[in-house]
Amino acid sequence: MTNPHRNKLFGGEVDWFTILLWLLLCVIGWFNIHAAVFDPEHPGLFNMNTNYGKQSIYIFSAMIIAATILIVDAKFYSSFSPVFYAITILLLIAVLIVGRNVGGNQAWIPIGSFRLQPSEFAKLATCLLLARFLSAHSNKSPNLKTLLVGAVVIMLPVVLVLLQPDTGSALAFFALVFVFYREGYISGPWMLFGALAILLFVLTLAFNQWAVIAVAAAITGLGIYYFRRKRKIITSLVILFVISATYVFCVEFVYDNILQSHQRDRINLILGQMDDPRGIGYQLNQSKIAIGSGQFWGKGYLQGTQTKYNFVPDQSTDFIFCTIGEEWGFVGSMVVIGIYLTLLLRIVNIAERQRTAFARIYAYGVASILFFHFAINIGMTIGIVPIIGIPLPFISYGGSSLWSFTILLFIMLKFDANKKGIA
Repeated sequence: MTNPHRNKLFGGEVDWFTILLWLLLCVIGWFNIHAAVFDPEHPGLFNMNTNYGKQSIYIFSAMIIAATILIVDAKFYSSFSPVFYAITILLLIAVLIVGRNVGGNQAWIPIGSFRLQPSEFAKLATCLLLARFLSAHSNKSPNLKTLLVGAVVIMLPVVLVLLQPDTGSALAFFALVFVFYREGYISGPWMLFGALAILLFVLTLAFNQWAVIAVAAAITGLGIYYFRRKRKIITSLVILFVISATYVFCVEFVYDNILQSHQRDRINLILGQMDDPRGIGYQLNQSKIAIGSGQFWGKGYLQGTQTKYNFVPDQSTDFIFCTIGEEWGFVGSMVVIGIYLTLLLRIVNIAERQRTAFARIYAYGVASILFFHFAINIGMTIGIVPIIGIPLPFISYGGSSLWSFTILLFIMLKFDANKKGIA
């Protein structure tokens, strides 16, 4: 039986199972941060001289933030979404002026000993404003004008984040394309077209651009011969070929002139274009060694040699999954992945049971952002996607990422708890 006092306090029935999944991931992250940067001179989990001690404060404060979100009226988040968006845009501009440069990215604003990363909170604010805008047009048929305005809402923070430059965080915003798909603004064929564009991007980098264009021309020629009596199809094939060829040249331009040298090197490593295990490929190589050495059951808590001797850079942040793989093995890794997949499926289920367009759209935004971070972070640690430097939600060390993901999730849970009261 549901506790009536809890329902009255939080304005509805809260999904406690989702909260349990969130808490499990936070605790798993805390213990693995402890293992990743373990200091025998400061062994305690609550020692404030260490990252794991600081993470305990971040988790405790995240709990307070989560409880506060559930208490505040749900209409507050929808009503003030333009204000939240404006504040994050101002912060993204401010970080370009007064931000601290760390690892080549000017993405943090120093506040005493703490560093605030505005791009993390910008994802949250963008989800809220996008949900407000699209829900205002939910009674109308999807149209190009609404799609373009929604795209502008996303692209404004993307451009500012790229100026830092933080390509990884900028790419995360593009996960919101799934929101447009769910709401009918982008059809299945266009999603397939996007997937083919990604494939063409990879092929262009993996092979000579003229070879890719030649293959495309040959396929177009075969299509023209096969459909030689259907003029409309032939016209479509020619237009598609011209678009594809132009796209190939654009890929080359972006690769040579926009991506930074270390980003190009990381892509070349993934595509097998170069082998540099002691240079640019060192981090990825050590990551694979760490995860592979865990084998089936893992080496045990605090027993990982790759972890203990700091072979993997950024192991408590972007590469925290290496610690899980080495110390908890295949079994532990699958448990963590299973928790994430359960959480994502739960969020989709929550999204579909919402009674308002705003809550549904926002929930799909949450699912999209979390899925992107989860898939790309784990993918880059095992070498199937380029290293772009994004955290593993709720597990990687850092206050900004933990708080922003927590706020992102719990606003959705508040909407779900108060399904009738959201405009």
